[in-house]
Amino acid sequence: MVLPAAVLLGLFFLWPLAQTIRMSFYDWPMLGEHTWVGLANYTSALGDEDFLAAVGFTLRYTLIATPLLFVVALVLALLVRGGSRAARGFQTIFFIPVVIGMAAASYLWMYLFQPDLGPASALGERAGLLDASENLFATFTSALVIVLAMVTWKVVGLQMLLLSSGLQSIPVEVNEAARIDGAGRWQAFRHITLPLLRPTLALVLVFSVAGSLLAFDQFFIMTSGGPNNSTITAVYQTYRTSFIQFELGAGAAMSVLLMVALAAVSALQMLLLRNTDNA
Repeated sequence: MVLPAAVLLGLFFLWPLAQTIRMSFYDWPMLGEHTWVGLANYTSALGDEDFLAAVGFTLRYTLIATPLLFVVALVLALLVRGGSRAARGFQTIFFIPVVIGMAAASYLWMYLFQPDLGPASALGERAGLLDASENLFATFTSALVIVLAMVTWKVVGLQMLLLSSGLQSIPVEVNEAARIDGAGRWQAFRHITLPLLRPTLALVLVFSVAGSLLAFDQFFIMTSGGPNNSTITAVYQTYRTSFIQFELGAGAAMSVLLMVALAAVSALQMLLLRNTDNA
C-alpha cells in the first residue's frame, strides 16, 4: 500500500535531492566533463556578491511580507469568525485567489499595471495618483509594492483559513468567562486568544517565511529582477547561475544552502510547538 507513494517520493524528491548535493561538490558545466572541487562551490557562493545581494533582498522581502500577510490574514480571520452565511461567503471570496497559480496571478497583476494599457494604471490616473504612461515596474519601490500587493491577494486566503480554524478551536466558554471577569476585547484577545493560537501562529509563520525565502515566480515574471537587478531573490540567483551561466555545480551549492536555511525554519517551528506543549 505504501510502495507507490514511496516510489514517487524516491523518484521526485530523494533522488533529485541526492543528485543536487552530489553536484554541489563538482564543477559541473551544462556540457562536458565534471570535476571534483570539494567545498569550492560553497565558499564561492558565500563570497559571491550577487548571491549575497540576492540573499539580502530575500531577507528584506521576508521581513516585510511575513508581518503584512499575518496581520491581514488575522484581521480577515476575525472578520469571518462567525458561522453565519455571510461570513462563510466572504471566507470563500477571500480564499478564491489561493487556487490561482502564482504564475497566472503574476501575469494578471502585471497586465493590470501595464502603462497605457492596464486598468489599474488608468484608474490611478483618473484618481490623480499616477501617470498612466508611467512604468511602475521601472522603480524599485513601486515594483516591490505591486509584488507585495499581489502576493497578499494571492496567499492571504490560505493563512486566513488556517487562523480561522485555530480560532474555531478555542472554546467559546473561555472568552465568555473572561468577559464575565471584566476583561475587555483587547485584553481577552491578548491574554487568551493569542496564547491559545500559538500552534496555529507557528504554522502560519513557518509557511509564510518559507514561501518568502523561496520567492521566485512573482519576481521572475513581474520584474525580471529589475530595476538594475534590485529584485533578484536567492532562488532567482540560483536559477541564473544554473541555467543562464550554466554553472550547475555552483547553483546546486546555492540550493543546498537555501535548504539548510529552510531546515532552520522548520526547527524553529518544532521549537515553538514544543514550547507551547510545555506551557
